[in-house]
Order: sequence, then structure tokens, then C-alpha cells
Amino acid sequence: MSRHVPLIALLLALLLWLAASYGVRFALMEDSQWVGLCVDEAARWECQVRSSLGLLIHFRVIAWTALALAVLGFVIPGRLGWATALLALIVGLPALVLYSASLAVFALVLAGLRLVRAPRAVA
Repeated sequence: MSRHVPLIALLLALLLWLAASYGVRFALMEDSQWVGLCVDEAARWECQVRSSLGLLIHFRVIAWTALALAVLGFVIPGRLGWATALLALIVGLPALVLYSASLAVFALVLAGLRLVRAPRAVA
């Protein structure tokens, strides 16, 4: 198995996650059919998900979570820090797509810098 296969698989998974985030944004949050439907039938599970996601977006919970994970991933050494930065990247992509770009961009840059940082040499 090539050395680059895990990296390519990770990039493809992140690309699919980004596409799914855009799907949620345009199919659930911005589609006008849900506005009218959720006014009439607010108890539907789709409307509840839309409402909860709207609250998470409004209070920037997703973006702050991504930023906190990115900072933690940046300061935690070793594989645990790398995994935390990857988790920040996974949480930060939907935050970037779902209207919280101002905070999410910092989280994504910080997480990306941690992911490409060379491991420290043990002295």
C-alpha cells in the first residue's frame, strides 16, 4: 500500500463532508419549501432539525467548537493533537459553509497548520 493512500482517502472524505454540508445548507436551510412547510407543521422532525441547526448557527456553537478544538489540537503534542486538529477540521467545514465563516476560517487555518506540522524530534 502506498504512503499516499491514507492522505488521499482523508482528502476525499473531507471533500464528501464538504459536499454534504453544502447539501444541508441548500436543501434544508435555504430551500423555500421548508419555510412554508415549517410554519404550518412545526412539529415535523425535519422542521425540528432545521430549527435546532438554526439555533446552533445563530449562537455560533459549531464555529466556537471548531475553534476550541483547533486551539487544543495545536497545543497538544503527538497523535492526540493531530487527531484533535482533524476533528476541528471536520467540525469547522460545516461551520464555514453554514454562515459562521468569520470564526470557522481561523479554526480551519489553525487545524490545517497543525495537520501539516512536522513532528518534533525527540532529543
